[in-house]
Amino acid sequence: MQFGCHLPNHGALANREAVLRFCQRAEQLDVDSLWVSDHVVFPTVGNENYPSGAFPHPPGSAYMEPVALLAAVAMCTERARLGASVFILGHRNPVVMAKMLTTIDNLCAGRLICGVGVGWWREEFAALDVPFDHRGARGDEMIELFKSLWTEQRPHYQGRFYRIGDVGFAPKPLQRPHPPIWVGGHSRAAYRRAIRLGDGWHASTQTPAQLQVHLQSLREQAEQMQRPFESIEISLRLKLSLDQVQGSRQALIDLYSAYRDLGVRHLVLDFRRDDLAAMLDTLELVASELRPAVNGG
Repeated sequence: MQFGCHLPNHGALANREAVLRFCQRAEQLDVDSLWVSDHVVFPTVGNENYPSGAFPHPPGSAYMEPVALLAAVAMCTERARLGASVFILGHRNPVVMAKMLTTIDNLCAGRLICGVGVGWWREEFAALDVPFDHRGARGDEMIELFKSLWTEQRPHYQGRFYRIGDVGFAPKPLQRPHPPIWVGGHSRAAYRRAIRLGDGWHASTQTPAQLQVHLQSLREQAEQMQRPFESIEISLRLKLSLDQVQGSRQALIDLYSAYRDLGVRHLVLDFRRDDLAAMLDTLELVASELRPAVNGG
């Protein structure tokens, strides 16, 4: 199982020095991947519906824009894959987003993982002046449009919400046919989106028991849609709290091994703190102790 880590991108560590030092140490430790998540603004209302409970960031806290951050990280790393957990499809014009992502894939020499989701925060959509209703159907079309722009010499797409034709689009992504698309979400609509349009399914904040239920539902949906379940890359984003870091190492090894045994191929750990030294210590723990223990050496 591969191990990824969320980049420092908010609060006191939303600065060049923190990001650069974290990336440098991650490269030295051969961390498998580095990740961002996607918010542009923090509305002061509606945050009680945050998927994992209480919203973790005060509305006025600094939070780096994730596309720009990944582009910067692409230029200061050489080995780690770069991913989003997840880009919210409605936050940006899909043609512009497709160009930004293919630019990142070229800048990082083909290391991009395109994690996508349809979003949940109505007030953030409103602040960005984009429709919240029908965001699932719009998101499906955006993924289809990405693929058209990334793979066709003369991109042409005619959907209900988006249409394009008679344009050139270059450069194409270095990864062929395109960067892997990992679809986030725990609804049946998200399962169908991952199976029909994605290369993987990206879960978040699930216990092993919860994840097992979701995986069974995903498997059943894949069978109905006649896609081999084994062709779907399974990944999970999980918070690594300070209490866990200070607690039993064996408890963490057992927990992560349980996810591995369920078929998780890529574990993304989020241990963002306001203290860079603490984050670097946790990075060392993940790469030097937990990863080898879980993977048997």
